[in-house]
Amino acid sequence: MRNPWSAVRDLLERHGRCAMVSVLALQGSAPREVGARMVVAPDGSFHGTIGGGTLEYEAIAMAAAQAADATSADALKLRTFTLGPDLGQCCGGRVTLAVESFSAARLDEARCLAELAGHGGFATRAAIGAQGEVGPREIVAGEDTVDAPLALSAGLLEERFAAGETRLVLFGAGHVGRAIVLALASLPFRVTWVDSRANAFPAHAPRSVEARHLSDPTALFREPAGGEVRPAEVLIMTHDHALDLAIADAALRAPGIGGVGMIGSATKAARMVSRLRAAGYGEETLARFRCPIGISGIASKEPAAIAISVAAELMLRREQAGAFHNKRGGRLAGGMRLV
Repeated sequence: MRNPWSAVRDLLERHGRCAMVSVLALQGSAPREVGARMVVAPDGSFHGTIGGGTLEYEAIAMAAAQAADATSADALKLRTFTLGPDLGQCCGGRVTLAVESFSAARLDEARCLAELAGHGGFATRAAIGAQGEVGPREIVAGEDTVDAPLALSAGLLEERFAAGETRLVLFGAGHVGRAIVLALASLPFRVTWVDSRANAFPAHAPRSVEARHLSDPTALFREPAGGEVRPAEVLIMTHDHALDLAIADAALRAPGIGGVGMIGSATKAARMVSRLRAAGYGEETLARFRCPIGISGIASKEPAAIAISVAAELMLRREQAGAFHNKRGGRLAGGMRLV
């Protein structure tokens, strides 16, 4: 799942208890990789997946029971399954799950980690007692300090949590823009959707989308940052090529923009690059601009097909960026401290 701490926070606020299931180790074939997680409430409702099938069914039941058991509060328990003999699954591998229960006493910790997740990836360390007691998580400053997504050795739990949602600014609410918004709805992106036409947006949009009508879309880049500026992706696909160029120019000048993509043909791309170069942009800045957008190999011009191609490209860019957010300075609430 995406960073699980928002789910832990929400379930603690709602139920006062929950449990997080993590794939700790595996041998051979298995449904998910080490570090895959799901968060389970005492009533068996859950967020995320460790791969489905009987393994997940058993994990949900085990986690729900542990979350509901007061004697297991704030403890980590391990369970190993051999998928064929134990569960009748054809994967044939061996999976060790770590099930960590949370009580309301750890709500501040969950809130801090959920907030931290909104700023990017990070790593933690926590001491595990002889009876599975989980100590406060310490934030690790430095992405190279923790090599694996999840590891438990000699009473020390080390975890690496992926970056939270990538902020994407999408200009244009035409057919392709609408298809892209739908394609990204279940992916880790927070979308600001901008169009100069007041009636361009559909009646309903995914919860991860904020639709904004701006008569001058470039004004978005002149708005106050309102706090920390997070790296963003920009996609441009308006109804007007001159407006496309103006938005690209404003985006390339703005701080915190990871990449600027524009829909279009090779001919349009050449013209846009030529005009941007004439406007004084050097090759280093132009390397952040790309047109056409999307992965190669999908020839269809159907909006939904283009959206799949663009969503795949954005996921590749997100994973390649993949840097941890290095939290520096100060002590975090809930007993966490910086290493």
